[in-house]
Amino acid sequence: MADGSTRRVVVAIDGPAGAGKSTIAKRLAARLGFTYIDTGAMYRAVSLWALRRGVDLSDMHRTEQLAKAARIDLEPGGRVLLNGEEVTDAIRTAEVGEAASVIAVLPGVRRAMVEKQREMGARTSVVMEGRDIGTVVFPNADVKVFLDASQPERVRRRLIDFQAQGQPVTAETLEEQIRERDQRDRSRAEAPLAQAPDAVYLDSTGLTIEQVEEEILRLVRARVSNGKDFR
Repeated sequence: MADGSTRRVVVAIDGPAGAGKSTIAKRLAARLGFTYIDTGAMYRAVSLWALRRGVDLSDMHRTEQLAKAARIDLEPGGRVLLNGEEVTDAIRTAEVGEAASVIAVLPGVRRAMVEKQREMGARTSVVMEGRDIGTVVFPNADVKVFLDASQPERVRRRLIDFQAQGQPVTAETLEEQIRERDQRDRSRAEAPLAQAPDAVYLDSTGLTIEQVEEEILRLVRARVSNGKDFR
């Protein structure tokens, strides 16, 4: 149904930092046979390039130029390539994450990324996660989910992620970063983080990954496949 069909299906998962979007989207894409699109990784890739080039992150013109010129490839298994170089691990540092949250509010950067994301969604069925997929990138997505979790839970998850990567960071630092990122995401002028009117709200606090996955699969089956089961 995914790649071989003329029917292109878009599953959009939006939500704040640390809600579990990437983990769930990867699993869903694998179950459905769809392509997983990590839009956050795309912004991080542009941010990494900007940091390496010494570009001022508030320079709207230069950051937009980089966003337009960046060749970003998202490969199976979560591999991310920037202009042919694998940057899967390099884009996951706290520094790059903070930089990404800064340039993501710039209108020119967002427009460039949205164009790339729409091109990806036009080629094949996708599970795409981010902050504005259901509201801006694919307002007509077949399935829209707004995935959320309490702030303490989101801090806990991010702390586990950074510890697994061997990056020294405290819970207090992460709490402040998430609070600031939430504020930037929700208050930016260009495509602020918001739940689409037709999106299903899902609070993952206290739920297992498997429970969240099954709940969203149920939505996909109901809205896309007339009850047909997926892999």
